[in-house]
Order: sequence, then structure tokens, then C-alpha cells
Amino acid sequence: MEELFGYIKKFGILNENEQHLIAGGIQEMMIQKGEIFVEAGKTSQKIAFVKEGVFRSLYYNKQGDDFTRYFIYEGRFIGDFQGFADQIPSNEYIEAITDGVLLTIDFDFFKIIEKEVLVWPVLIAKAHAFVAENKLKVASTMLNLDAKSRYLHFLSHYPGLANRVPQSMLASYLGITPSSFSRIRKNIV
Repeated sequence: MEELFGYIKKFGILNENEQHLIAGGIQEMMIQKGEIFVEAGKTSQKIAFVKEGVFRSLYYNKQGDDFTRYFIYEGRFIGDFQGFADQIPSNEYIEAITDGVLLTIDFDFFKIIEKEVLVWPVLIAKAHAFVAENKLKVASTMLNLDAKSRYLHFLSHYPGLANRVPQSMLASYLGITPSSFSRIRKNIV
């Protein structure tokens, strides 16, 4: 729980009573590798904070090929925040790449927090904006780099994550074929 409140503290302060209220409604959830936390076409009933594990956001093209949009790991929120808040179906999947532990907040409890903790909507809005801005920065940076530079950028910005993610998923995230990715890795090591 400390990790969650430490993360929230980046965006504002909760008093002890507010933290106690929030902590009382959070459920710890174990998730196994390969399980789906968010499913495209379905409305999310939970958002979560990643206590342990690595996840990926992905989508499928018309041919059924999957493409990794981004990775989520410890110390970050996970979920389709817009779909969750508006209770509309998600456009993405979020899959567990490793076994994990999540601290979940269900929709009904989220609404209670919104009413009881006056600063909560501002904190969540700031956290959502922070995440969205970082995703846009990374995406725009990646567009301007060649494949090798994208991989080096990934390694420098997410140290240790490459060892926790299957090479095929990392290649998908980088926008290159697995064979090209393999060649790039061999030339770097």
C-alpha cells in the first residue's frame, strides 16, 4: 500500500483519514501470466496499481496479429482509465506478461472515493495526464528513430525491463520484426 500512496503523493496530498478510507476498499489481486486484465469491447470494472509484475497494452489487426502499444510494470496504474471512468467498452487489451499482484479499485468504490475525498478527482486527472503525456513523448521520440536507436532508447529508459519481456513482444513494441530485432541485439551485445 505504501507504494500506491507514494505514487499518488506525486500529484497531491491525502490526509491520514483519506488514505485509510482508500486503503479500506482496495483489494489485492493475483494475476497469472497470460491473463487479461482489460479486454477490448468490454467495459472495465476495475483499475489497479501494479505491485508486482509486467503487463502490456495491445491490440489486434484484422489478420489477428497482435501489436504491443506499451508496457506497464511495478509502481504504475493499469487499466483503461477513460473507459473505466465513462463506463464504455475498452479499445485495448491489457495482458499479464508475468505473474503479478495488483491493488485493485472497483468502479463502485471509485465513485465512493470521488464523493468522500474531495481532492481525488484532481489527483486522478493529474495522474492520467502525466501518463498520457509520457506515452505521447515516447511515441513521438520512437517515430523519429531508426530500429537500433529505438531499442537503445528503450534500454536506457526502462533498465531491466527488456529481460522481463519476451523478445517477440519487445520487437512488436519497437515496430520491427523478431528477426530484425535479433540482429540488432547481436550487434549491440
